[in-house]
Amino acid sequence: MINYTSTEISKNISDIQEKWGSSIIEIGKAYLDKKDYLKLTENFLDDLYYFNKGKVLFKPTKASHKQFRNKRNEFISYFIGHNKVSDEDKGFALEPWKNINFQNFDFITYDDIVISMGNYLFTDYENKKTKVEYSFGYMFNQESKLKIIFHHSSIPYKQ
Repeated sequence: MINYTSTEISKNISDIQEKWGSSIIEIGKAYLDKKDYLKLTENFLDDLYYFNKGKVLFKPTKASHKQFRNKRNEFISYFIGHNKVSDEDKGFALEPWKNINFQNFDFITYDDIVISMGNYLFTDYENKKTKVEYSFGYMFNQESKLKIIFHHSSIPYKQ
């Protein structure tokens, strides 16, 4: 059972979102600078996603052929196009992005699970903004650190 106040949970969510956004930006910069972006991506996944607990469910933003993922190597393929599991994996983090801003709608807690949803805005180096909808599911690990167990991301529906 989660023993945090609503304010503490909100702060934990904001912290992991800030780390997620800055990591995606850092991976893109490393790619441009011809640095070891694979290692950064592996560290990003190990730090923020709860793979050592079991499966993590992922619906990437820019995926339609292999639109659902649950294995670490599938995440790496999507984020940086390494050892592609799908031809559509161009490397989302390699865009590169210069800013990622989360706009949280709300969150809920159930026992040891926290779920948040909202929009995040991605800004590239040409100042083009892309609005993306997200839902994240989290659990606290043994060190009381919030980790991602579910990640759904999609472009808003347009009619």
